[in-house]
Amino acid sequence: MLVGYVQTEPRFGQVSGNLQRALDLLEDAPGELLVLPELFTTGYLFASAAELHDLAEPADGPCVRAVAAHCATRGRWVVGGFAERTPQGVYNSAFVVGPDGLVGVYRKAHLFNDEKRWFLPGDLGFPVFEIGGVRLGVLVCFDWCFPEAARSLALAGAQIIAHPSNLVLPHAQNAMVTRCLENQVFVITANRVGVDDRGAAGVLRFTGRSQVACPDGTRPLVAPELGECHDALEIDPGRADQKWITPRNHVLEDRRPDLYGGGSSSG
Repeated sequence: MLVGYVQTEPRFGQVSGNLQRALDLLEDAPGELLVLPELFTTGYLFASAAELHDLAEPADGPCVRAVAAHCATRGRWVVGGFAERTPQGVYNSAFVVGPDGLVGVYRKAHLFNDEKRWFLPGDLGFPVFEIGGVRLGVLVCFDWCFPEAARSLALAGAQIIAHPSNLVLPHAQNAMVTRCLENQVFVITANRVGVDDRGAAGVLRFTGRSQVACPDGTRPLVAPELGECHDALEIDPGRADQKWITPRNHVLEDRRPDLYGGGSSSG
């Protein structure tokens, strides 16, 4: 499967323009599976719940419909992050869209910093979607910091993890190499670039460096820190079904859940 990322620089609140720019980049990009950043149409740094609600849209809204139309024309799958408006509130979500329309939605489980003020925590668990005979899991941005998330997807059979992101900390790209090694999966991280400067609401600078990381810990594709771009490479998703590290060590079968225990978040 030819897989890759599309690294974008959204302007806060300019939903239609951001969507069109992403579609233009997608149109120019090769790939059977492409991943867009987190919240790629809205921007990230919200000033209020009302502002987020106004910029959000349902899973059958214009963003997903536009990407679905693109996928139907190009015969591909696209994963991208969006603010999902529901009757209960707004989730920081990611869609999986293919040639036949919406495949499914993942809702971010681990909210970062002020996201906890505006978004509802994800309530759909860690689903695995089948796309063209390949098993795909999804994480969003700060989910990288919780090994249990990627491990849950690996235990459910995911071969590839799509990782739409708006990364600001310097650690995630390296951490995803570890997630690949410890689960023997591929991870496609699509990060954004640029700055959200919201005045009194704050300023955030995003780190770019989208990447594809492999089960052997290599990163054959790494984007620059600045600038919009796209790239793709051919992978064998079946490689992720081979979980042996040595002839006697299997990354999933060698686990010792009888020893791990629940622990205590309070230490």
